[in-house]
Amino acid sequence: MNPSHPVARRGSSLAANLGLSERVFATSADRAMAKAIDDGLDRVESGLEREVRFADSIADVSTRYLFEAGGKRVRPMLTLLTAQLGAGVTDDVVTAAQAIEITHLASLYHDDVMDEADRRRGVPSAQTVWGNSVAILTGDLLFARASQLMASLGEGAIRLQANTFERLVLGQLHETVGPAAAEDPIAHYIQVLADKTGSLIAAAAQAGIIFSGADPAFEAPIIAFGEKIGVAFQLVDDVIDLSPQPAETGKVPGTDLRAGVVTLPLLRLSEHAKSDAASAALLERIERDVIIVTDPTAPEAIDTNTQASRIVPSRATVDAIVAELREHEATRATLAEAHRWAREAVAALAPLPEGSVKKALTRFAETIVERQS
Repeated sequence: MNPSHPVARRGSSLAANLGLSERVFATSADRAMAKAIDDGLDRVESGLEREVRFADSIADVSTRYLFEAGGKRVRPMLTLLTAQLGAGVTDDVVTAAQAIEITHLASLYHDDVMDEADRRRGVPSAQTVWGNSVAILTGDLLFARASQLMASLGEGAIRLQANTFERLVLGQLHETVGPAAAEDPIAHYIQVLADKTGSLIAAAAQAGIIFSGADPAFEAPIIAFGEKIGVAFQLVDDVIDLSPQPAETGKVPGTDLRAGVVTLPLLRLSEHAKSDAASAALLERIERDVIIVTDPTAPEAIDTNTQASRIVPSRATVDAIVAELREHEATRATLAEAHRWAREAVAALAPLPEGSVKKALTRFAETIVERQS
């Protein structure tokens, strides 16, 4: 049980890579804040390296697996950034940032099992390497470690962690069950994103306020910002899933689509299909030739799981259908909606004081919707 892959090294350039350094900061105060965030990220990274290790030869490998595969550390960066509204990068802020990131890491192990994903962060997913049971238990171990870290910060931190975890699970449950008969599928989907993604990003932002001793009046706008930017983040992911550049995204184009995972481009396409014959035809081909393909790398073959023999489409055929959805108005509308959520996130920051933090958060929102992977 010892798979290997390149360890992603990151250091003081991380904030710059996310547009939070020389690209946006001009004054000495701005640059000092950027340096504080970079230094804090180094502390968070060192702590993560320590916290994802367990005194167990099996767990020590699996819990480090996705950590070492990389990740942009968006959530801890947001915690460090909002902490600048208070006392800055305190020990408690660093601990909270680590707990938030480990919670996120744990959720990836569980998500990949439920989505039957083959890859994560450019490497084979954990359940592909070790099976579902080990992947689930690894996620559980990481959730436990995140809870231990939050417990060291007091009752309020425990409550924040528990409330966030509850929303993560409810979001996954609602995604799994799907919308009720009378429920708008798109509204249902957006709520799933708010729970599964927005809640943890909002918690990351809120943690920076709480554990830096910032003005409690900043919590509400920061939470609103985090929720909205979380939805925007996931909507951009829906578009990136269709990207033709797997070297950048770490996934086969249309990974979610092939696995039958509902995304907004597919929901929007279903809307178009009600009144547009070309959209209806594309939806039919997706449902017939893409979603049912369990091994997109396999050559053409007879599908013996159906009553009638049927030719499973080739990888090239599936790729062409994914490309057609990528160029469809449904996907353009999804990207436009992501930008709308990002604009609303920035608008939520209105009560915050003008200055480096507000400027950086605005740039953060812009970077979320500009990213390509």
